[in-house]
Amino acid sequence: MANELIQSLTNDLNTSLDYVKEALPKDFNAQRFLQNTIAVVKKNPDLMQYNKNDLLTASLRAAYLGLDFMNNEAWIVPYKGTVQFQLGYKGACKFVKKYSIRPLSDLYAKVVRKGDEITYGVKDNGEPYLKWEPVAFNGDEILGVFAVAEFKDEKMLFEVMTKDEINKIRNSSSRCSGSGPWKEHWEEMAKKTVLKRLCKNIETDFDNTEQREAWESDNEVYDNRPAPDKVVDAFSDAPEEVKVESEVVEEGEQITLDIPDVPQFKKG
Repeated sequence: MANELIQSLTNDLNTSLDYVKEALPKDFNAQRFLQNTIAVVKKNPDLMQYNKNDLLTASLRAAYLGLDFMNNEAWIVPYKGTVQFQLGYKGACKFVKKYSIRPLSDLYAKVVRKGDEITYGVKDNGEPYLKWEPVAFNGDEILGVFAVAEFKDEKMLFEVMTKDEINKIRNSSSRCSGSGPWKEHWEEMAKKTVLKRLCKNIETDFDNTEQREAWESDNEVYDNRPAPDKVVDAFSDAPEEVKVESEVVEEGEQITLDIPDVPQFKKG
């Protein structure tokens, strides 16, 4: 049964990617994305308990932004008996660096721990400044997080948030803040939170409305309740001849997937 579920999801995701190919980034590798997404689902079999169309929607949002679940650039997370797309810190950096109208030389976020020294503010000439002197190999308590955007014109922007501010956002936007990426990747999610606040001041050149909607759909909500008793789509319509390997495809590697066309993805 599990193989049939994977085969059905693979088939429909392949069809969907072909259908929306005009809305995908120009350098998007559809085969690698398909293979890696299926590998992530197979690694997390609980995801197969959820509605297939919700899995497809979450997957396509990552595809519109050119992000890869295998690299933790985004996640598929459970919420209220369904699954949703969740942007990761790596994905936020990757997307903004690529699509910022004002050319960036660097974009990053760091956690500040007890013992580190950080000073920031605005100079007399109106230019912002931030200086951070971390203690080497510091494993002490995290006090806050900051994000910095360095532009090629040698200007910069920054955003600073305390740990309490981060947790307030986590708790107010999460129905179950103790699970999902916030539990397993707190630092990454904290850096993503301050980075996204900074990115509000960075104008981004979206390729299309699908990409803009995917970027704005990043809802930090999680739920650790079990899957619903009745799954809406049981993935029971997969053709038996579909064969898929679970290995990860590297950049530049060519693969062939024996996936027949099943036109189930309809416009609208």
